[in-house]
Amino acid sequence: MKLDKNSIILLIDKLKPSNVLVLGDLILDEFIFGYVNRLSREAPIPIIIKKTHEYVPGGAANAANNITSLGGKAFSIGVVGNDISGVNLLNTLKNNGINTDFVIIDSSNPTTTKTRISASSRQSVKQQVARLDTLPSNLPLSKDIENKIIDNLNKAVNVCNTILISDYKYGVISDKIIEYCNFLSEKNNINLIVDSQDNLSKFQKAKIITPNQPEAEDVVGFEIKDKESLYKAGKKLLEITNSEAILITRGSEGMALFESNGDITEIPAFNKKEVFDVTAGDTVVSTISLALANNLSLKESMYLANLAASIVVKRFGTSTTNLNEMKEELLNW
Repeated sequence: MKLDKNSIILLIDKLKPSNVLVLGDLILDEFIFGYVNRLSREAPIPIIIKKTHEYVPGGAANAANNITSLGGKAFSIGVVGNDISGVNLLNTLKNNGINTDFVIIDSSNPTTTKTRISASSRQSVKQQVARLDTLPSNLPLSKDIENKIIDNLNKAVNVCNTILISDYKYGVISDKIIEYCNFLSEKNNINLIVDSQDNLSKFQKAKIITPNQPEAEDVVGFEIKDKESLYKAGKKLLEITNSEAILITRGSEGMALFESNGDITEIPAFNKKEVFDVTAGDTVVSTISLALANNLSLKESMYLANLAASIVVKRFGTSTTNLNEMKEELLNW
């Protein structure tokens, strides 16, 4: 299957505002920027005068943000703490048009927050000085919170035809939750898409699972170094997960799609040169989720995800793209 520019533009036009349920670990990415003009007398560290403070959705929240940016409607299910970071994250999601009716407040855990502090001086460029992570302190999540997640899944699935699991290993995606997502997917005949940093063998019978190459190597137990090992890994992942498809994202090497019917499709990266940040996984899985929600094929979904990823890797940090930007990128390709 080979698509030209016009064919891919037609695919972009098929992405309509479908509803996608995004389940996973909600993270607040906090960016503080300032400037330095002297060192502290208390310790050999720079004193940073804060200039800007920005909140950006991270983790599963970034996946939901990508869905909305691409014109879809994201329904977020996850957990935040009863703290100011939780308030900031919920406000950020709402301001970006994401439905937060099914987000649960857990007073026993803080909101997962990654605070990045960057600074510059008059004669230097901006660079990251420190990062402070606030992580859940009581895991696994309580049975009460787990049951609330299941209750909200039952409510949200009535308005969505696709479930996207975004698992950052911060407690939301438990074995019971995975089992229930499988049940809902089969019962309602809806797509189940998985992007997980955990052991992929926990996920069974998904529509598609989207590991990057290091994640795939961790599961299969060997290095992907050539076409033979790549094909061996894809086949093994299909066997381990019993999924309909596996998409291995390979950075500058492109993507490889393995389907249970035996089809294998490899495509090169749209953009190999201007890579500033390799964290495009949320964009890839979000684009695929919205494409499948609009009844595009797995291969067509992969082409669009590859295009969207080529845009966000040009930027530092958490980022999104949109349909017009995808068309512009394609026409300049």
